[in-house]
Amino acid sequence: MTITSTVLAGLPGGYEWLIILFIILLLFGRRLPGVARSLGQGISSFKKGLNEPVEEPVEEKPKDDAKKSESKAETQDA
Repeated sequence: MTITSTVLAGLPGGYEWLIILFIILLLFGRRLPGVARSLGQGISSFKKGLNEPVEEPVEEKPKDDAKKSESKAETQDA
């Protein structure tokens, strides 16, 4: 007996997979077109995002840091 046959011993066979797929279609059949549509839109937006150039955000000092640096300069002058 080989290793692959012992690993695959617990997996379902051909007819069992058909029964599982049939049950999934019964449970989620109405939702599958919407899922496929949203998956397609997600893939297309991902591809568009890959083609767009990356813009680096400009770092701005927060207003609190600017006030702190001004108050430090005033205390050093005094």
